[in-house]
Amino acid sequence: MSITIVPEKELRRLVHLDQRALDAVAQGFAALATREVALPPIMRIDVPDRNGEVDVKSAYIHGAERFAIKIAAGFWDNPRNFGIPSSSGQMVVLSALTGRCEAVLLDNGYLTDLRTALAGALAARHLARDRLGTVGQIGAGAQGRYQVQALQLVRRFDRLLVFDQDRDRLQTYVDEMPTQLGVEVRAADSAEQVVRQSDLVTTSTPSREPFVMAEWLRSGLHITAMGADAEHKQELDAQVMGRADLVVCDRKSQCLRLGELHHALAAGVLTPESPVTELGEVVSGQRPGRQNDDQITVCDLTGVGIQDTAISLLALDLAREQGAGVEIAD
Repeated sequence: MSITIVPEKELRRLVHLDQRALDAVAQGFAALATREVALPPIMRIDVPDRNGEVDVKSAYIHGAERFAIKIAAGFWDNPRNFGIPSSSGQMVVLSALTGRCEAVLLDNGYLTDLRTALAGALAARHLARDRLGTVGQIGAGAQGRYQVQALQLVRRFDRLLVFDQDRDRLQTYVDEMPTQLGVEVRAADSAEQVVRQSDLVTTSTPSREPFVMAEWLRSGLHITAMGADAEHKQELDAQVMGRADLVVCDRKSQCLRLGELHHALAAGVLTPESPVTELGEVVSGQRPGRQNDDQITVCDLTGVGIQDTAISLLALDLAREQGAGVEIAD
């Protein structure tokens, strides 16, 4: 047997925010609701003396030929101390028949960025209004770019309103994104302006304090929040969940432990028995998404291993189709 090694450069050439990738991630979410899936809890290794953390995520769909294990690191002082990106990582594809390693995808977080953005697009497909005027993005980093690009797979919109506390990063975003999106892109003065003036808002920040307030919400708004992927992170005021007509998440048990649901639970806004729909249930048609243009909908995305398996298997298929990567003997 041999192992396929695919470097980041090749993965960026092969895998994109397109319909095939969206379908792969959608099928992964649907499997969570319709098939038997082994989805272990996230393993996180904190490295506080180096301001870093490593997360391990995986999922196996019973009966599948292979599955993936993702190892993703975030060492936030890297740019300042070493002049290298803060994020890195790889996805390891294993045979479900033998347990042997079939491939190592050295994506350095690229595939994670794609699968995260595609989950946001799926949330928008089922939870946002069909007609969008202004879309809001809070967080002008890499994920803030991927989110709005993925959104265009499922919705058209006329303008984008974006806010980031880093004014230089915000200005760079406003300068660059109109060409990529083909729509008007304007900088906002505050998160409040984004929420009050948008039909759909995506938040993708590492914030440890909530910055989206319940009193800013209005009829028909959809919010997808994805920054709270650890217990200490929070983007939405807990009362936002109480104002929403429909609350959706990627995995309820996980979000109650570390996502926006976790903070709503701690604040007494939600209970473990509160009606919360999982995205896989909506994607598979088991439960409804948005039912009218007046509903306020919220989706809490913490990132689940089924996304990593889905995007990894797609990447490996594409690599093999095009003869990419390097084969080495195991």
